[in-house]
Amino acid sequence: MVSDTMTEVEIPQFFLCPISLQIMKDPVTTVTGITFDRESIEHWLLKAKDCTCPITKQPLPRNSEFLTPNHTLRRLIQAWCSANEANGVDQIPTPKSPLSNANVEKLVKDLEVPRRFQNALEKLHVLAIENERNRRCMASAGVAEAMVHVITKSFTQGRTTSCVEEALRILRLLWSNANMVDNNNMKRLVGENFDFLNSLTWVLQLQTKNNVKVINEAMPILKLVIESKDSTRLGNLKLEFFKVVVSVMKNREVSQQAIKSALHVLIETCPLGRNRMKMVEAGAVVELIELALEKPEKNQTELMFILLAHLCSCADGREQFLQHAAGVAVVSKRILRVSPTTDDRALHIFSMVSKFSASDEVVQEMLRVGTVSKLCMVLQANCASYLKEKARGILRLHSKTWNNSPCIQVYLLTRFQR
Repeated sequence: MVSDTMTEVEIPQFFLCPISLQIMKDPVTTVTGITFDRESIEHWLLKAKDCTCPITKQPLPRNSEFLTPNHTLRRLIQAWCSANEANGVDQIPTPKSPLSNANVEKLVKDLEVPRRFQNALEKLHVLAIENERNRRCMASAGVAEAMVHVITKSFTQGRTTSCVEEALRILRLLWSNANMVDNNNMKRLVGENFDFLNSLTWVLQLQTKNNVKVINEAMPILKLVIESKDSTRLGNLKLEFFKVVVSVMKNREVSQQAIKSALHVLIETCPLGRNRMKMVEAGAVVELIELALEKPEKNQTELMFILLAHLCSCADGREQFLQHAAGVAVVSKRILRVSPTTDDRALHIFSMVSKFSASDEVVQEMLRVGTVSKLCMVLQANCASYLKEKARGILRLHSKTWNNSPCIQVYLLTRFQR
């Protein structure tokens, strides 16, 4: 690398990578005979639609194991950098040997040997957090699938150890990147039975109060598992499953990603079977209102309102919503403050309440906490016509009660002066 403060010095042309035009730190030669910096050509091979040499346009194998280290050129570059250090040229350290599939496959086999298991798992964890290249190599060698087996085996044997936490971390690093693992293979692995889903539920249930780090690793994986499952098989999830997911939402020490993953899991499973009723029974409505009171970020607010609208589409969900002292007020307050998606779901909630649960007390509460005023504001705001129509429909349902209110009359007079 050349420092910004270096004096004028001419860099030999063959020291520069043809892709990055920077001095090569780890020169490697392709099967076409052209030398590139390893990082640059590996990125090219990963991203290019047509896997060809950037210089000769000849076909190249996408597997980086076909790249041959050019040790002679690297030594020349290192010697030149050392000779020009006084001119501001940084020295280049000797690169580590890249991880190979054979190295990883040996570690995966060691997982099956009890006395080598812990050491192999720790080495895989170190490799996974080291760099993206290692993670791609590990994914192609089947490490993600091996981690699923490690976690499932711990569940079936009924024992949690530190190995579960490490396995979760490795799996999340590999599976969260869609370009690394074979998603079809993972879907077959976790979608054919419920063992892995039950394993994650078990881990979350045991660690709800004890280990926030485990929850932060497990929840994003649970989201990926749910997305991999056949929806027809998710309609019979147990009440205990939803209690565990809602308990994650209650935990204020977990990461925002974990909470978002919990919301995604509930949204994905909500329309299926009797899941909606089980979520309500698990206390999801109350917890969504409590979360909304904390003024979360836009994306999380949208997810919360999408789920809350689903749950308020059933009588028990609306009852739980109306029983919460802040339910009507907090939804009203978010209208016209977050996003069109939030507005749409908030209006859906009030539409359901107004049509099916609007006792005199509820109608008066909507007036008292400003819901009706917000609906009037929607009619005049710069928003989509379908939102205005929804607001108009809600106002019509109880117009006789609300039109006679001094609050609304004053609001309309001051809003639309003639």
